[in-house]
Amino acid sequence: MTPREEVRRALAQAHRREWARVLAATVRVAGDLDLAQECAQDAYVRALETWQRDGVPPNPGAWLTTTARNRAVDSHRRAAALRGKLPLLVEEERTVPGPGWDEAQDGADGRREVPDDRLRLVFTCCHPALAREAQVALTLRLVCGLTTDEIAAAFLVSESTMAARITRAKKKITAARIPYRVPAGHELAERLDAVLMVLHLVFTTGHTAPSGGALRRSDLTGRAVDLTRTLLELMPDERELRGLLALMVFGEARAATRVDDAGAFVPLEEQDRGRWDAAAIRDGCRLLQDALHGGRPGRFVLQAAIAAFHATAPSFDDTDWRGVAMLYDRLLAEWPSPVVALNRAIAVGFRDGPQAGLAALDELESGALAGYHYLPAARAELLRRLGEPVAATHAYAHALELVDNERERDFLERRLASMRDSSRPAGTSDG
Repeated sequence: MTPREEVRRALAQAHRREWARVLAATVRVAGDLDLAQECAQDAYVRALETWQRDGVPPNPGAWLTTTARNRAVDSHRRAAALRGKLPLLVEEERTVPGPGWDEAQDGADGRREVPDDRLRLVFTCCHPALAREAQVALTLRLVCGLTTDEIAAAFLVSESTMAARITRAKKKITAARIPYRVPAGHELAERLDAVLMVLHLVFTTGHTAPSGGALRRSDLTGRAVDLTRTLLELMPDERELRGLLALMVFGEARAATRVDDAGAFVPLEEQDRGRWDAAAIRDGCRLLQDALHGGRPGRFVLQAAIAAFHATAPSFDDTDWRGVAMLYDRLLAEWPSPVVALNRAIAVGFRDGPQAGLAALDELESGALAGYHYLPAARAELLRRLGEPVAATHAYAHALELVDNERERDFLERRLASMRDSSRPAGTSDG
């Protein structure tokens, strides 16, 4: 590997692992999201040249943070100098206080300390002046470093629609003079639902990456788990938060078995349950039990309960599909999402048979899931189980037209090849 390739690889790793920390720490100095983003991006650009000359530093994240913060300080100094030289021509329009202003407010005026800069920035982006979808999209873009197309895929909208939504949200922050600060106690509770949605989307995006050559992105799942645990320490009585952490823990417990040694995707029914992390499953069950006490469960507690059925089943065939389908019924009533409806249809297919599952999928064909590859993939799996290889072949081919993740694509291609072999009349060959 050449020095340039080594630097590019280190920078790519640093972007996946450190972007949120670099940006969040820079915001504290810059006092402005756009300036902080510009400074953070500039730090990565400078690293490309500096690291090739001096070598990759022992702590790339610290180097990038220091460089970005210094860039922000220089920017403020230049702006101050310009204002001093041109006092009659420049009208100061600060949307937020200057560098370091928010540290003095931590813990004051009823505020609770937010111990992680990344979490502080999540709450800032989730300001109630922004629409809910804008809150989530902006946080995923700025804090989590997701690309616009990855966020668009999570919301089932086009990339151009999502880009416009993020731009409007950033303009609203400037126009409404939304500050970067620690929310007061009651404000934390008001913003919690949006924050939970962000953390959940970060985890699910990392659990199965929308595109690329890897099935999962452990940097995103790890970041989501870390931030959720930190938030739970801050708000220990929030049951939905505890349920969300349980859901993540169950997901991480079987992460190692979702791919084989070659990196190929392994579906749930074929995973080696003996390799699942038993300690993590126990931790998830404990978190879920605590979350179930004290009232009606919300969407994250219900999802954790569904995950618990899968995590504790001795085998795939022994899964309590009646219980899973019942919980999806409750979840769909609590959170009427098309993705929830899709998962419910799959559960119905295992509870009542493939024909019942296909009937449930038929109701989703013309809705928001029309371009969602999991819809034809689910149809293909149910048709395969029903013994309809020709119809399953068409469904797998449709799913392949929509999927972007290479590992999922490989899996669908294997399934498609299997169905073509099954549907070929005896005695024929490919020639």
